[in-house]
Amino acid sequence: MRLSEAQFAEELALVRPDLSARYARALPGARAAVLARLWRGLLYEPLPGLTTPGPARVLLAAGREVTGRERRPYDLGVEPALWLDGRPHTHPAELLAALDLPGTDRLVEDLDNSVASLALSRAGASPMPGTSPEDYEQSVVDGHPYHPGCRNRPGVSVAEQLAYMPEHRPTVRLDLVALRDYQVWGPWPAALMDGDRLLLPVHPWQTRHVLRTRPYATGAIPARPLMSVRTLAPLDGGPHLKTAFTTRMTSGIRDISPGSVRDCVPLSHLLTTVAARCGGGLRIARYLAGALGEHSADLSVMLREPTPGIPVAAVTLAMVPDPAAWLAAFARLALPNALGLLALGVALEAHGQNLLVELDGSGLPHRLVYRDLADIRISPARLARHGIEVPPVSPRLLTDDPEALRAKLFGSLVGTTFGSLIGLFGQGDRTLEAGLWGVVAAAAHRASQSLPDREALFGERIPVKAHLLARLADAPPGDSWTSLPNPLDGEASGPFGG
Repeated sequence: MRLSEAQFAEELALVRPDLSARYARALPGARAAVLARLWRGLLYEPLPGLTTPGPARVLLAAGREVTGRERRPYDLGVEPALWLDGRPHTHPAELLAALDLPGTDRLVEDLDNSVASLALSRAGASPMPGTSPEDYEQSVVDGHPYHPGCRNRPGVSVAEQLAYMPEHRPTVRLDLVALRDYQVWGPWPAALMDGDRLLLPVHPWQTRHVLRTRPYATGAIPARPLMSVRTLAPLDGGPHLKTAFTTRMTSGIRDISPGSVRDCVPLSHLLTTVAARCGGGLRIARYLAGALGEHSADLSVMLREPTPGIPVAAVTLAMVPDPAAWLAAFARLALPNALGLLALGVALEAHGQNLLVELDGSGLPHRLVYRDLADIRISPARLARHGIEVPPVSPRLLTDDPEALRAKLFGSLVGTTFGSLIGLFGQGDRTLEAGLWGVVAAAAHRASQSLPDREALFGERIPVKAHLLARLADAPPGDSWTSLPNPLDGEASGPFGG
């Protein structure tokens, strides 16, 4: 048992001894789940010091090699072991440390924490008690399907994970902090004012670890956490509250930048306007207001419309009796809307957490909801050609580079959303998976007629985020990228299009 696993076990024995045995039983599966994500990264990301001659072998300097089972880019499932120079490794952090690649010390720590936290998530998760939107949000236990840091939460203790993380199905009581130095965008609720002071909803973890101040009111707003942990649905209804949670989870610090708070309302208006031109079928979950205290990302909150529907990441095989029919209905909604928005000038980050699906009476998708606008990309030139004015928003959101726009959409929608759905539905059956990709490709051909990004959509390779590269010691801020064989290209080949 590695250090993180042992530390988790010690704390769990103190705070929830009834979960200790379940945690111990969950560790091997958690190691195998994170090892699978690491194996995908080793095979498909251009890491320094590695070459990849096939989908089951990685070569290092001095003749060393890592071998394992064939893993195609969009496969799900676990890897019980990988072999380094003929010796089996079952723990991803141990394997990565043994590879001795430059700049990976921080990533080894991420993998350690991800395994221990994933085992805790599996040990503490309970069966879904109902079918409310919050129930579906909290049913996602394993996190990102391809990110090796899928449950990396190094700043959050075992007790705090049990108290705050959605898979444990808690009720989190948000504090209120009174501010005289604040800025507001959008109509702020009168119930969150006290004279000339704004009452800012704050996550209790943030109050304790970051603000370290006595709040105006403790535990004033009981709420249920959604998939994103720091976004919560108040039990009494009303807007969802996206709060600052200033620590690293997965691979990013989860504060809310002042720019995101300033942008939230005008971006909501822009996306609602642009989505209306795409023929319906896509609703934008708008931000209604945002507030920033003392010009600090640590004191910030955004109020968002409640989001009906099921996050795509929460879709299970049990919900989908006919995968081909379900996927065809989903593709008929997702591709025309997402590609239409891109043609007009907005690239969505349409992964399984941001994209929700509403089902009709037969269980098929009939409408989509898109939420969380902080990571979209906007082309002023494309919008201008369609008579749409860009509101004043953060410069980091603006680009006219078509490759950057396509990377944002294609990497999330094709590389993550469709990839993980087909990995789920296909369960490794290559014939079935090929047929399902054919369903998506047919919908993409219909949706992209006469659109400017059609050729790139069907190119040999598509851009996707490189999760390992992004956590190397010398990685630049922001996203890192690689490319994968494009499953929409029927002739896709090498590296391992299969």
